[in-house]
Amino acid sequence: MKNLCLLGSTGSIGKQTIDIIKRHGEYKITSLSAKSRIDDLEQQIDEFKPKKVCVYDETKAGILAGRLKNSSTEVLSGMEGLLEIAGDKDNDLTVTALVGMIGIKPTLAAIEAGCDVALANKETLVTAGHIIMKAVKENKVKLLPIDSEHSAIFQCLQGKYGPNGDYTSWYGSPVVEKILLTCSGGPFRGLSYDELRGKTAADALKHPNWDMGAKITIDSSTLVNKALEVMEAKWLFSVDVDKIQVVIQPKSIIHSAVQFVDGSIVAQIGVPDMRLPIQYALYYPERLPLDCGRVDLFELAKIEFAKPDYDTFKGLKFGIDAAKQGGSICTVFNAANEYAVGRFLKGEIGFTQIYDIIEYCMSQHKNIAEPTLDEILWAEQEAVEMSMKFLSL
Repeated sequence: MKNLCLLGSTGSIGKQTIDIIKRHGEYKITSLSAKSRIDDLEQQIDEFKPKKVCVYDETKAGILAGRLKNSSTEVLSGMEGLLEIAGDKDNDLTVTALVGMIGIKPTLAAIEAGCDVALANKETLVTAGHIIMKAVKENKVKLLPIDSEHSAIFQCLQGKYGPNGDYTSWYGSPVVEKILLTCSGGPFRGLSYDELRGKTAADALKHPNWDMGAKITIDSSTLVNKALEVMEAKWLFSVDVDKIQVVIQPKSIIHSAVQFVDGSIVAQIGVPDMRLPIQYALYYPERLPLDCGRVDLFELAKIEFAKPDYDTFKGLKFGIDAAKQGGSICTVFNAANEYAVGRFLKGEIGFTQIYDIIEYCMSQHKNIAEPTLDEILWAEQEAVEMSMKFLSL
């Protein structure tokens, strides 16, 4: 049995990870974490008997500890608790399914402990990709993508490693010409910018294909999510941003593709079910049975493609601009969006104000080319303060 640390066990990815493990076994869940959902976490503790759990909310952690006073499971709290369970050298795999920049330090702790990481936390690579990928290389661990599109790219690249362990041919030249990053277009595909102005959170949460958490669903409606995925792909697959092409594919059947230097394209096709990339990361390189449905090519009949509308969905343009610059501007883009989405979900700002806040914060920031972890966290705070300032103008 392999020891598994599951960060974010009460969220959508966390619960689906548990579902996969219960089906196939091989892993012993030794630690779990949640932000504040202690009722769900308590049920998981009762089932899996982990050594330690962490509740990020210290008040809720105290409540859970009181409930578990006769249990052998130790209850930790805050960032200190996350770092303790993620940095356990007995872990074989850490699944990072935390939401937000809170995932950076625990992910780094797991890598530095020599543990492989299955990553479902975009912000970790978006804001600290230069730090994370260096640590992965130095500690000789695997970083396995859970995000649907990046898992698809990863699957397409299997068998394409050269003698140096990178994506080069035996002649030393790159084999990847372009990454084709697919996108459903979200619930507002085809609308004009003026039509976006009156859209509410309820409208934006109606994703046509995927069942996801609120934050990522809003990001999908603004196409900010796709910009974040461009940033992730840049680091995961060591490619220039100019070699990553976003392609609208409304049915979410092609999850992404890779175009090689000989002109051939290899794509990963499947039904939109997050259990597939989760399972591939957990049991890589094996493929195990999964009852997630099958694509019927005859029923599908045709697959449509379209170019993104960068003028309407400004978040994609701003994000790609940030990705090309690199550095702390990526943190500002991410943090400003995170703040704006939070306000939008509460009904406090309009849909297109999300773009306005991001644009303002990016325009005010003085970029740091290779920020330290402290500088990344400072840039996050700066973006929040600038967002608040913008809304008060």
